[in-house]
Amino acid sequence: MTTLLGSPLMPVAAGRDGAARAELCELDGRLVGWFRLEGGKRRGAVGPCEGETIERLVRTACDAGVPVVGVLATSGADLTEGVASLHAWGRVARAVADASGVVPIVLCVIGPCVSGPSLLLGLADAVVMTTDAFAYVSGPSAVAAMTGRVLGHTELGGSDGHRVRSGVATLVVDDEDAAVWAVADLLSYLPSNNWEAPPTYTSTDAVDRLCATAADLVPATPTASYDVRNVVADVVDGDSFLELRPSYAPNLITGLARLGGRPMGVVANQPQQLAGTLDIAASQKGARFVQWCDAFNLPLVTFVDTPGYQPGKDLEWRGIIRHGAELVHAYAAATVPRLGVVLRKAYGGAYIVMDCKTLGNDYCCAWPGAEIAVMGAPGAVGILEGRRLAAVSDVEERECLRVELEDDYHRRYCTPHEAVDRGFVDEVIDPRETRRALCGALRALANKREHLPRRRHANGPL
Repeated sequence: MTTLLGSPLMPVAAGRDGAARAELCELDGRLVGWFRLEGGKRRGAVGPCEGETIERLVRTACDAGVPVVGVLATSGADLTEGVASLHAWGRVARAVADASGVVPIVLCVIGPCVSGPSLLLGLADAVVMTTDAFAYVSGPSAVAAMTGRVLGHTELGGSDGHRVRSGVATLVVDDEDAAVWAVADLLSYLPSNNWEAPPTYTSTDAVDRLCATAADLVPATPTASYDVRNVVADVVDGDSFLELRPSYAPNLITGLARLGGRPMGVVANQPQQLAGTLDIAASQKGARFVQWCDAFNLPLVTFVDTPGYQPGKDLEWRGIIRHGAELVHAYAAATVPRLGVVLRKAYGGAYIVMDCKTLGNDYCCAWPGAEIAVMGAPGAVGILEGRRLAAVSDVEERECLRVELEDDYHRRYCTPHEAVDRGFVDEVIDPRETRRALCGALRALANKREHLPRRRHANGPL
């Protein structure tokens, strides 16, 4: 086992045949509740004893106010124990649900994780999978019986599928040692529980450092592509950006970083993928991440460059109205400090969803070349002046008029100064000053508090 994991400070319980072990120990010098479900006579199957062991560990970790870290290689419910095994993992699920938002929960899958217990992965805050691990609810035999299609374990629930298609895997690494390192790195950005502030570090990166690289990366042409991750990396503290779920819904970037030594969550549109539009997967990815950051007191910084929602009948029929609202709800409900930077395009409903000022954003700045409007000038002119343009019979004259109208619309409605005048943007900044502006706002908002309405819970668009 890697040296990152210290000796047990307090054993909690041990399941039958050693299939489940639980203890409070140190991970990279930090106290965590650690459990391991693997091996034994039934390959890590969950029975009443294993369920009680893990449940006790989760509840003990909550009482101690420390993160829960689990290592899983389980064949599912223990068939020899009958229906009691189903209730065993059910009691674990209840404990994990109770711990959600109280302490960080990170699970590592190092082998199989199948049947009912695999649903625990969906309850965790983050899931680290090794490349040879697999997870699914219904196995190959059930799929073959129902659909007639024969699939292997990896094809059905391998780490690649969960990394790219399902979004279950937050990170995919080579082996268990790498998984432990990944968990330690992830937890370094988070507090031990929801009552604490995230751990701060002394940064050697100057707060007032100019972001010349970021300023040069964003093209002036609205349709030109660039990698927003390079912009983020130049703005935040050097080498502090940890991207999460990088291959799932890549048109929206989510990750953890630090500004002036203070941890924060980053959300950014990615123009390299689908032109930075929002779709169902991106909305779900962003909503879950924003909600997680808010639960553990991580400020949010949003980098905006989006032309809108991705159009299409398939997306509408699959419920982009409901799923798109998930991101709206998550941002609107977040109480942590929320900062925003409009890099280039900010059009339509997608601009509002990306934490606009009226959604509750605390500080919003824009670069001088940003375009903030209901839609771009060509589309707007086509709608507003379509009849006037159609009435011009000469092609060249019509084209000159169209260009003139688009330039006028862009000058009057698409500049960030219009948004500043109306109070929708706080200031227009020099792109090179982005780091300084964000660090200053983050420091000013360090003690932000919000009074929440009295209610059991909101009815969010799940």
